[in-house]
Amino acid sequence: MTQTAPYLFGYRKYWAERFGIAPHLPMSQDEMAELGWEACDIILVTGDAYVDHPSFGMAVIGRVLEAQGFRVGIISQPDWHSADDFRRLGRPNLFFGVTGGNMDSMVNRYTSDKKIRSNDAYTAHGAAGKRPDRAVNAYSHRCREAFKDVPIIIGGIEASLRRIAHYDYWSDKVRKSILMDSKADLLVYGNAERQIVEIAHRLAQGEAVSELKGIRGTVHFVKKIPTGWVVKDSSQIDKPGPLSSQINPYQAQPACSQKTDAVENGEKVIQFHRVIPNQKRAQTVIRLPDYDQVKQDPVLYAHASRVMHGETNPGNARPLIQRHGSREIWVNPPAIPLTTKEMDGVFDLPYSRLPHPHYGEANIPAFEMIQHSVNIMRGCFGGCTFCSITEHEGRIIQSRSENSIIREIEAIRDTSPHFTGHISDLGGPTANMYRLACKDPEIESSCRRLSCVYPGICPNLNTDHSALIKLYRRARKLPGIKKIFIASGLRYDLAVESPEYVKELVTHHVGGYLKIAPEHTEQGPLSKMMKPGMGTYDRFKQMFDKFSKQAGKEQYLIPYFIAAHPGTEDKDMLNLALWLKRNGFRADQVQAFLPSPMSVATAMYHSEKNTLRKVSHNAENISIPKGIKQRRLHKAFLRYHDPKNWPLLREALKKMGRADLIGNGKQHLIPSFQPKTGESRTQKTRPFKTKYTDFNPKKSRQRSRHKARKRT
Repeated sequence: MTQTAPYLFGYRKYWAERFGIAPHLPMSQDEMAELGWEACDIILVTGDAYVDHPSFGMAVIGRVLEAQGFRVGIISQPDWHSADDFRRLGRPNLFFGVTGGNMDSMVNRYTSDKKIRSNDAYTAHGAAGKRPDRAVNAYSHRCREAFKDVPIIIGGIEASLRRIAHYDYWSDKVRKSILMDSKADLLVYGNAERQIVEIAHRLAQGEAVSELKGIRGTVHFVKKIPTGWVVKDSSQIDKPGPLSSQINPYQAQPACSQKTDAVENGEKVIQFHRVIPNQKRAQTVIRLPDYDQVKQDPVLYAHASRVMHGETNPGNARPLIQRHGSREIWVNPPAIPLTTKEMDGVFDLPYSRLPHPHYGEANIPAFEMIQHSVNIMRGCFGGCTFCSITEHEGRIIQSRSENSIIREIEAIRDTSPHFTGHISDLGGPTANMYRLACKDPEIESSCRRLSCVYPGICPNLNTDHSALIKLYRRARKLPGIKKIFIASGLRYDLAVESPEYVKELVTHHVGGYLKIAPEHTEQGPLSKMMKPGMGTYDRFKQMFDKFSKQAGKEQYLIPYFIAAHPGTEDKDMLNLALWLKRNGFRADQVQAFLPSPMSVATAMYHSEKNTLRKVSHNAENISIPKGIKQRRLHKAFLRYHDPKNWPLLREALKKMGRADLIGNGKQHLIPSFQPKTGESRTQKTRPFKTKYTDFNPKKSRQRSRHKARKRT
């Protein structure tokens, strides 16, 4: 049954609409006075520099609330050491909205090896240290200290990924729901336009924040189970027990299904059937294991994770409840995705598309990167276990209309002071899921798969790229537009289903090289990532090379890989290194797995079990690279060409019985000698040279431009 929601822009506007539109949301009382305001209705606190651009979450939420008639102020990167900075705009009439920023504050500050980063892309001049660890908690506490009686609503990706008890990589323990730790009144998760608009209007009408129950996409406290609700224990849905290789709810299941128990060969297994909506099911809340239980038992934590991920489809998700000591948190089902009309309304709001004037000429690296990019959609149905996009934005694609996207490109062209005719990206969480969806809305609303493309593309998924091709063609014909690049992550397993799309992309929208992410070459880690095998990569590469040649262009694929992912053994990384060598790739930067809160891969990391299957205490453990030395080794395999890594690799190869890979010939992975300090790498440390060894993207683009000028 298709779910509906009130039209986002259909509410009666708040009386403060009479003050009009602010050129920038104010960051000081002087700016408020210029606008004629004596107070803000809502104050948004963010860990990012305030950039009035639709790629910055606080700008979007602020402009959406402004469109509802509310006066919205911004407190950006406040000094959290006291409450003084949180009083700079005075007392808000309705509530504080608090977020850590576009990035999780812990991911923003620490590397995957838990080292402090030297910069922050969301801060003026890239300065580090402008936000605290666990920023949502710190900011919420200071808001409460500044104005004790003002409601606090937390949101953004940091809150989204911590909505229930979650494993925290940085402290190596399970922490409570962030709603508990922050002492906030309400948590909104996901893209929060629907929730925050309803909350604002209800508070403006005089309701208390404690009365705001049952709003989709929110988490709140409950003192008791509401009347009419039936509690179902999570063990009735996914009871921890013997593994069954036959059934896997995250992999090759029917597109629309629900789990029920059955007995086969004397052992309880799970079968899948079409979900039939009924009133009893609609009034059922699932009880997850208590915080104290998941804190002590990693297998119960993995079980809770499996159940939670099974309740993420807005069409069939049920509420969750979890006890934290003497208090209960209630997680409502996800918000209904925005329609195309609503998406257009959000992106057509009057953003200045510039940093607040407060920053002057300061460089904000994240803004420099995205100022000429256009977000065309939200969501991702890929279901990669290590990724947080699906957990935050959902797996149902929300697309803008073509006209709305074209209007934004024209606005960039006509108003951006630094525009040179190049659009840096038309994309989103992925480059090529625009307007892709299930062929049947009824099937989509009852589906329980977490990926529409793993282990293969669902037959119910529409993979037609024609709408995206049409958009590309129309966009690059606009006057004043010289080039449109596609920089978002490409799902090449979808792209190969549309050779016409690959041709369009390669011929017109690649700037010398294209980054894609196979993530690994070996089936062990790939199966834990829920990523396609290298056969799909090879198919895409053949198309890429073919169409590049037809276009007369010298272009390259740059693959990205992850080290130390759950399920990865040393031999897997060795095989990946050998693949890199055979294909002539020398990675400058490598990515090591970082267990972000609430992801499926993080549940694997913490429990050391394959949580894509039923979990139990006696289930076989999977390989989890946790130790610092092993994680360093896995990263070293990705940078096998770096002399700094050779001592570690020599030691490992000898232990693995692969000393045959140490030597000075082309067949060897690393040389037997170690260069002296300061010795030239060019002369001494390159035992082989292949087509891509010396590839430099910048030089490649320069060569391409030079050839184009010659042809002209």
